[in-house]
This record gives sequence, structure tokens and C-alpha cells, in this order.
Amino acid sequence: MSDHLLPLLVAVPLLGAGVVLLLRARPAWVVATTLALLVADVAAGVALVAATRGGDVLAHQVGGWPGGIAIPVVVDAFAALMLTVAGVLTLACTAFAVASGTGRLPLFGPLVLVLLAGVNGALVTGDLFNLFVFVEVMLLPSYGLLVLARRRRGTERSVVGSRLYVAFNLFVSTVFLAGVALVYGTAGTVNLAELAGAAAESSTVAAAAGLCLAALSMKAAVVPVHGWLARTYPTTSPAVTALFSGLHTKVAVYAIYRVYAVVFDGDQRWLWIGLVLFTATMVVGVLGAAGEGRMRAILAFHMVSQIGYILLGVALFTHAGLTAGIFYLLHHMVVKASLFLSAGAVEERYGTDALDDLAGRVRREPVLAAAFGVAALSLAGLPPFSGFVAKLTLILAAVRADQLVVVALALVVSLVTLLSMLKIWGKVFAPTLTGAVGRADDPGGPATADGDGGGGVATLTATSTRRARTALAAPAVALAGVTVVLGLGAQGLLGLTATAADGLLDTSGYVEAVLP
Repeated sequence: MSDHLLPLLVAVPLLGAGVVLLLRARPAWVVATTLALLVADVAAGVALVAATRGGDVLAHQVGGWPGGIAIPVVVDAFAALMLTVAGVLTLACTAFAVASGTGRLPLFGPLVLVLLAGVNGALVTGDLFNLFVFVEVMLLPSYGLLVLARRRRGTERSVVGSRLYVAFNLFVSTVFLAGVALVYGTAGTVNLAELAGAAAESSTVAAAAGLCLAALSMKAAVVPVHGWLARTYPTTSPAVTALFSGLHTKVAVYAIYRVYAVVFDGDQRWLWIGLVLFTATMVVGVLGAAGEGRMRAILAFHMVSQIGYILLGVALFTHAGLTAGIFYLLHHMVVKASLFLSAGAVEERYGTDALDDLAGRVRREPVLAAAFGVAALSLAGLPPFSGFVAKLTLILAAVRADQLVVVALALVVSLVTLLSMLKIWGKVFAPTLTGAVGRADDPGGPATADGDGGGGVATLTATSTRRARTALAAPAVALAGVTVVLGLGAQGLLGLTATAADGLLDTSGYVEAVLP
């Protein structure tokens, strides 16, 4: 792929959003055009992975201005992998949204495409200020999606969750912009290539860039600023929850890796802060999940916990640690989206995700049960799934770095994660030997559950015993299949993540591509 085409990663989704908006009177065309653009985005990501797999860095100065003045767009192996996985998840979540009805709302397609443009821009920008801009581009349609697709039942809870999400992200954006301003005031530039190593050489630049990292950590839901995620993600529609889980926090995680590698040059003096915070995030997240009684609430807390694992890679900042952390990041994006989509399919069919309400009802959904089971075992780190490879490589990297306390806590958290997944399995999917009051196959059971605004089941009756529609289950099944493939063929992805880690350890190729 030519470096001159890189700006199209942002321009095409934005233009596509405008086209889809004009077609809103024709819902079938809106859906077809949106899905076609998402497929094209995935294809572009795959092409970029092929172009950068040898360690090459593609860069383009928008408008043809010289480096240091123009807006730089940069793609290396790390960014290419993130672009591809983000595109796949957006496609899968949109397909689920269409199947559930949420995706057929007139504004859903345009909002998703603008969101994708912001995500792509944040992943390829080589400028701190434009990182802020693209994060805002990513957030604006997210606010619309929260309102557009919130559940009709529990409206008060949805409004509270949406309000918290908007308020918190506005605060984080303000902190991040202040950090960018301080970086510019102390270093005289916000171009990442020009900032290479600046924080390692100047304590004032380090403090300014540290404020940026603090804002990104808040966005990534790192302890102690993690509660917003668990309180907001379960309150919107299942499709939007799954979409956000694969994109929003992961862009922040990617930016933490990138900024620390380039601006701090992997400065060893500050890594202990990350080790403490990210290990605490692992522990606090899994303990929060243990006390929840709803599927999406449990998964949201586990998301916090797994972010701790992912960020351990940058806290170790060794080749093995970075390789494992990037692999973990990509694996988690797939697995967590699969789990949220499985939970969403259950909620769309049965009108609730409360474990007690679902007891005995979903046991005749073998496809969903299999998809959830595979993704859950992968999340817990069992072989032969990608989660096993991710945790094994990360733990081995921590052992090599003599972080034995981190290793012990990571193993304990994995065990509690498995127990939490078994809790959901036992309540929702496992066959029961005795009857349950209000079972879905009991015609005399209660019949009451509002669907969400996206066209889910409006009334729970005896006819609800039919298996979940194939279209609802397919995205979760497909992503669960990906974790199996990544687990059995892990060597290929590990080779790509090792190339990405090389680019973070030695940023000279990145700098030379931006400032030739």
C-alpha cells in the first residue's frame, strides 16, 4: 500500500458517513453501504500488515508540507495490526447490531463510520495534538450511539450511565489537552518524532508527557480511575457495549505504548509506577467482577482486570514483555468482543442479562453456549486458545524481569477469572437436572421482559424457547473461532507482534520515516 493513501483511512469512513446519511431513507442501502465500507477497511488493514511485517514504516505528510510542520500519518507493524483488528471488530459488532435491529436505526451507520474514522486517525497519527483531535472525533459519535441505542427498559439507569460517560470523557479530554499544551510549552513541538527521547532527557518534558499518560490511563480505566467503565458500559445496548469494548479503551492502551516508547524512550526510572498500578488494576477488576450478578457487568469488570495484564507489557518494557503485551492486546480485543456479543445475543432473546433471571432458560442455546465457553476459557488463559499464549508469554516475560510478585498475582487473578466465567456458565448455559420456576420452556412461567430499542424480544413467552437466531449468534461464533485459530497458530501472530515490539524498542525507523 502506498504511503500517499494513508489519509484515506480517515477520509473514506468520513465521506462514507456522509453518503450513508444521505441514504437514510433507504435502510437496506444504508446497511449494505456501511458493511461494504467496513469490509474495505479490514482489507486496507490487512494490506498494511503485509506492507509492514518486515519492519518497514510508512509515513505521509498531509498536504505535502515538510516534516515537523505537516500533520504526519504513520503506520508501522503495531499500528497496522491494531487497524486490522479494530476493523474486524467494528464489522462484527455492526453485523450484530443489524441482526438485533439497532443497526437499522437511521443514524447508526453514519455514527459508526465516524467512530471508525476517529479510531483510525488516533492509531495512525504521529502528533500528540492530532491524537487529541481524533480521540474527540471518536468520542462525539459515541455520545450519539449511547443515546440512540440505549435500552428502553431501565431508562433511568441508561441515562445515568450515559451522563457519567460523557462527563468523565470530557474531563479526561481536558486533562489530556492540558498535557499536550504543557508538552508544547516545554518542548516546543507536539510531533512525536521530534519528541523522541525528550522526556528521558528533560524532567519538565517528562512531567508534561506524564500528564498525557495519566489522561490516557484514565481513558483506559486503570485503577484507581476505573469505576466509570463498569458503571457505563452495561447501561447501553449490547451492540454498542461490544463495539466500545473493542475500540475505546484499546486506543488509549495503544497510545500509552506509543507515547512511552517514543517520548520516554522506555525510561526505566518510571516503570515501577506502571507495575504497581497495572497489577492493582488486575486485582481490583477481578474482585469487582466477583461481586456482580449481571453478565455484562461481570464482563465489564473483567475488562478492567485484563487491561492491567495488557499494560504490564509496557511496564516491563523488554522485548519479551512488549511482544507479549501487544499479543495480549489483540487477543483481548477479539475475546472480549465475542463475550459481550454472546451476552448481548442472550439479552436480545430473553430480555435480561441478570444471572438469576436467566437460570435454566438458555440451556437450549448450544451455539451461543459454545461461543461463550470458548471465549471464556480463552479469557481465563486455558489452552489451546489465544488467551493461554497471551498469559504464558506475559508471565514468562515477567519471570525473566524478576517480577515474581507480579507473576504470582497474575496467576491468582487468572484463577478467579476462571471461577467468574464458570459462574456465568453454571447460571446461564449449563444443563440443569431439575426444573426451574419461570423456565423459558415452561408455558406457565412468567412472561415479562422489555426488549431494548434495537428490536429485541418485547415479551417473554413460551415461544422464546426457540434458539437464538443465526444472525445474532454468528458474530460471537466467528470471533470465538478467531481465538481458536490464534491459539493454534500463535507463532504467526507472535512473529508480527515481535516486529511491532522491535519498533517500540528502537524508534529510529519511526522517527526517520516522519522526519526524513
